[in-house]
Amino acid sequence: MRYDAWQSLPQMFFEQAARHVARPYLRDKRDGTWHSRTYGEVASVVSRFASSLIQLGLQPGERVALIAENRPEWTIADLAIMAAGGITVPAFTTNTIADHAHILGNSGAVGAIVSSRTLAERIVQAGLKTGNLRFLIAIEDTGIGQAPPFTLLRWDAALERGKEDDPIVAARMAAIKRTDTACFIYTSGTGGLPKGVMLTHGGILANCKGAYHLLKEFGLGREVFLSFLPLSHSYEHTVGQMFPMTIGAEVWFAEGADKLLENAAEARPTIMTAVPRLYEAMRGRIERQMTKLPDAKRRWFERAVALGRKQYEGERLTLGERVQDCLADILVRRKMKKRFGGRLKAMVSGGAALNYEVGIYFTALGLRILQGYGQTEFAPVVSCNPPHDCRIDTVGKPLVDVELSLGPDGEILVRGEAMMKGYWGDEAATAAALEGGWLHTGDVGEIDKDGYVRITDRKKDIIVLSGGDNISPARVEGMLTLQPEIAQAMVDGDKHPHLVALIVPDETFVAQWASQNGGSRDLAQLAGNAALHQALSPAIDRANAMLSNLEKIRRYVVADEGFTTENGMLTVSMKIRRHKIRERFGAKLAGLYTR
Repeated sequence: MRYDAWQSLPQMFFEQAARHVARPYLRDKRDGTWHSRTYGEVASVVSRFASSLIQLGLQPGERVALIAENRPEWTIADLAIMAAGGITVPAFTTNTIADHAHILGNSGAVGAIVSSRTLAERIVQAGLKTGNLRFLIAIEDTGIGQAPPFTLLRWDAALERGKEDDPIVAARMAAIKRTDTACFIYTSGTGGLPKGVMLTHGGILANCKGAYHLLKEFGLGREVFLSFLPLSHSYEHTVGQMFPMTIGAEVWFAEGADKLLENAAEARPTIMTAVPRLYEAMRGRIERQMTKLPDAKRRWFERAVALGRKQYEGERLTLGERVQDCLADILVRRKMKKRFGGRLKAMVSGGAALNYEVGIYFTALGLRILQGYGQTEFAPVVSCNPPHDCRIDTVGKPLVDVELSLGPDGEILVRGEAMMKGYWGDEAATAAALEGGWLHTGDVGEIDKDGYVRITDRKKDIIVLSGGDNISPARVEGMLTLQPEIAQAMVDGDKHPHLVALIVPDETFVAQWASQNGGSRDLAQLAGNAALHQALSPAIDRANAMLSNLEKIRRYVVADEGFTTENGMLTVSMKIRRHKIRERFGAKLAGLYTR
């Protein structure tokens, strides 16, 4: 592989497209049917679209926003922007007009590419606020009657303007260096306004190289990826889009998280990437389905999990248990693998900490899950578990060419080509994050004798009780959300004598409770219901039983709505935005200390 020789991402793509010209590349589902495009077909469209962008006046180094659901046009637009010498600025489809205005204004984007009518309307309003947009290209019909004060084009019309063999495109690509900025990926805003992380072509290629060396023991061949995390997130942008190109893989765009298992059975992926919250949700769905099975089948399922766990944790099986384990392979694990398409080599988890119980659950069922660790500021993957020696309670070893060290306070420091150039337009934040030539991650961890990394906490998220004790809220929240009655939780208690929690009950649990007790299933009406509060107590007790005295939840309150990306309390990678939740529920949490 030419990871060190490639100078840019579009150069890499066009080389791979020429090598695999007739190989299926991108697949999406329209009108109930999967449609495929080959590497050669995609390369032709990328060339014409890049030419069109240049004709629209795009200059080297100028930024173009990209706001769309995962689809072939997303990948095409991303590559075309870079091939034209521009910088891609992805944004989440769930952003509000104010969010888009911040990103458009902060990045100085001169153009935007959007998918739907709804998104186009938001971007037009955001663009009118910032005043820097010169053009907007819509993949679908926008239905916008009044022309905005910038060029508005449909996708097909833009393609018609471009030339497939435009010498200006070739010259622009040839001028790109590995140290040039490829994209701004905006942080999720868990601690305030999102910042534009400047990632380089070489940085993303270095990350892809690390992924290749990590996974090559599988004997990488005609790999198939199922893409469902937003491509605007650095994790999916690199691991779910750029890395597959470098190995000539095929990418299927899932219809959504709700159809993930259905799409997996159709695509039969070999590699899947997801955030821990999705694995937690899948585990919960499987567990609920198990309760509906006949007793004999349910017992075999539970036995498969128990025996798989025992083996992973190094305990020897008795002769009888070895026989049972062979039967569990046939009766349970084969069927579980088939639900995911039957040829899955690995599920990679990143974006947040994976609860050990969730990881061991899938491992025991014969589905290899590799936990990794990264940050947007590192393109984003820092480390991951190797397939041959996966340790679920760690985030694995640093990737190839990644240096990792611990600061005096245990903070994880990393450096390498994948490190960001900095935050766009924010020299102070850049200097703080890259002090001494290392990326200061803000995560606290430890490294064992074999080089495996464990994340123990987030510096900014550490709760310091009034007695001076430090508590990891993520660990406590993980224990709470393992309980089937609890979907989401946030723990609070800084400068107080003990912990309290905000609980979002599981929808299925609420529905069952409402049917048995009468009344509404609406959380807005149920949040203050004393009987529902009491019904959640056994779940809190079970979680507390796994925690130390300092970590135990003493009081809790039920939220009147869940944490979502729409209400701003959840990032797209399913991490809770604590400052937003405190803005909404701070008074209720504070009230728990006055009772």
